[in-house]
Amino acid sequence: MTDFIIKNARLATHDNLFDIRIKDAKITNIDKINHAIATDQNPQSNALKTYNEANYDAKGHFVCSGFYESHIHLDKACILDRCKVEKGTLQEAVDETGKAKEGFTEADVFERASKVIEMAIKKGTVGLRTFVETDEKTQLRSFQAIKRAQQKYAFAVDIEICAFAQSGLTTKPKTYELLQQALAQGANLIGGCPYKDENPEQHIEMIFALAEQFDVDVDFHLDFDLDPEGSSIPKLFEETMKRGYQGRVSIGHVTKLSAMDKMKRGEMAGLLKMADISLIVLPATDIYINGSDYECLIPRGTVNANPFYELGVNTTLSSNNILNAFTPYGDASLLRMANMYANIAQLSSDKQLAAAFDMITSNAAKLLKLNTEIRVGANATLES
Repeated sequence: MTDFIIKNARLATHDNLFDIRIKDAKITNIDKINHAIATDQNPQSNALKTYNEANYDAKGHFVCSGFYESHIHLDKACILDRCKVEKGTLQEAVDETGKAKEGFTEADVFERASKVIEMAIKKGTVGLRTFVETDEKTQLRSFQAIKRAQQKYAFAVDIEICAFAQSGLTTKPKTYELLQQALAQGANLIGGCPYKDENPEQHIEMIFALAEQFDVDVDFHLDFDLDPEGSSIPKLFEETMKRGYQGRVSIGHVTKLSAMDKMKRGEMAGLLKMADISLIVLPATDIYINGSDYECLIPRGTVNANPFYELGVNTTLSSNNILNAFTPYGDASLLRMANMYANIAQLSSDKQLAAAFDMITSNAAKLLKLNTEIRVGANATLES
């Protein structure tokens, strides 16, 4: 079979340029090249074409294995036209989305999810984790729609489905039953939202019980406010350690951390590190929702993940919502999200910016248990 060569490619952590040779959808060689011969004008470079090989000249541009969306809601994307958004608060977003959910059909969810997946693919995303609200309002309609999308786009993107209890669990036995059904029918993991439950700690315990029953990972929406007190992280740490779930738990938002003083935030970081809990920051939603009741000196309401990254906590960045009451913006571009985060967190050094890039590539892939390494023997399926 004819080889394909990506010529003059720049790779992370390397100063040289490389030629990446691909055959039968596998990387067969990565050859370091001399900068002086890395152009099409050079005879040696042109000589490659005499072997009937397909070539793409990267011209010194950066080549990576793609981006990974670690926290997104495909089921409620693109419903801005169905929501009345005036205050920009979390409660308004929950209420308006709850109303819109009553009209969700499988066909409707599939169409909107497909639109966002195609946006993401065009922006270079090759893996994503989507939450699917599984409750009395939607039953399993949204879940079935996302399963269809998962299958349809499997050729281009790995989609992980998280059956998600957005609107409480401890007093809703039907939701618990529906979550069990979704997990039995192929949901990849279970998600909870303790701050929307009457009993947050029991909510956490029930979600872990489901995770253990089906041997799946856990992802929580956690601490989504700017009150430094009352964090659920200690309870989450306790349950993670007690159940031996280290490395299998992740938390999104966690904006309380941005309101804590340095010492308290350091304590929380230590717990996340010890239990190997991943931290997912969602810049677009976090800055939009938080601080809407402030009239001046409006807080960013977004965690600076870099100090956690430096301590060894697996940190990622993600889009969360696209064009709905939680985030009335978005185009599924993770590069745009990383750029937004870098501005919010006031990153300046090359090292800090490289960490932000890791949060949408290698760190996010680690969370999704996908491999991003460009190496000999790795898969190399390319889409034009």
